[in-house]
Amino acid sequence: MASTHSIHRNLSERYVRFADDEARGRSALYEALARGVAYEKQILDFLSTLPLGKQQPNLLFAAVRSIAGTPDDFGDFRRRLLENVPAVRALILSCSTQTNEPARCALLLPILARLPQPLALIEVGASAGLCLLPDFYGYDFGSGVLRPEVGDGTFPVFTCTVSPSTPIPSRMPRIVWRAGLDLNPLDAGDPEQSSWLETLVWPERTERLAGLRDALRIAAVQRPRIVEGNLIGGALTSLCRQAPADATLVVFHTAVLAYVPNHATRQAFANEVTALSPYWICNESPRVMPDLSAGIGDPGGGRFLMTVNRKPIAWTDPHGAAITWIAAENTVP
Repeated sequence: MASTHSIHRNLSERYVRFADDEARGRSALYEALARGVAYEKQILDFLSTLPLGKQQPNLLFAAVRSIAGTPDDFGDFRRRLLENVPAVRALILSCSTQTNEPARCALLLPILARLPQPLALIEVGASAGLCLLPDFYGYDFGSGVLRPEVGDGTFPVFTCTVSPSTPIPSRMPRIVWRAGLDLNPLDAGDPEQSSWLETLVWPERTERLAGLRDALRIAAVQRPRIVEGNLIGGALTSLCRQAPADATLVVFHTAVLAYVPNHATRQAFANEVTALSPYWICNESPRVMPDLSAGIGDPGGGRFLMTVNRKPIAWTDPHGAAITWIAAENTVP
């Protein structure tokens, strides 16, 4: 059994890494909270009593904000947490991060638009299914807004900075079928579940919150199908077999495999999805699937690597704000 010292050290390193790689430049408050937690024994003691998968910074910070409001600084956060430990613990154990950032669709669009149309989409780790609706949103890649051809005419517009070689689409992909897979599917039309998703948005990111609310409204109307199940096994196989044969099947996910602690399981999933679908879009931290990023370097800044069928395509901002194309210009994934 690991000693208390080693558990605290691992937690401290995790929170410092979050501050350095994820929060820095994106949330001053979360960066300060993470650095504070990393060296606060009482909070490390609390975290060490939680299951490993429940110790992540996003979940802790969102739970405290949901129970006790958004703190002003680390001292305020510490007080709010320690005054509400039982309630915070209960919420952490009953919820998960399931961020469901719809702006990530901007990263998918340059790939989806280049594939043989029409498309059938399956998202692994779909949460409330917001990323299953890329054709219902607008996008600003710096040369004007690409508008959806479906929906009621009201939509969020997600801004994404792109590198010069990024193939910006001129029109939306044609999606004729879509489904999601999640351990705990959420209902965009449920006020309590929507409120939790809103709390997961980092406090300074007001534009993300506005986009999320718009996407939740659309999802509540469109109600994309989301099946409860694990990413390994029969549920994914069944969904892939249900996709229409006359559509190009695409399985995708973003920031999901980090929550699969076993590397062998991640590899098993990669092998399974490759066998099931002609196109697999993986948008994850390079630390999660290091074999996919071997030999191409790392730009730092907490960037994700987007691959298609194991081939590196672009470095991406984890929340959809930027994409740097690294594949050959004419490469069709």
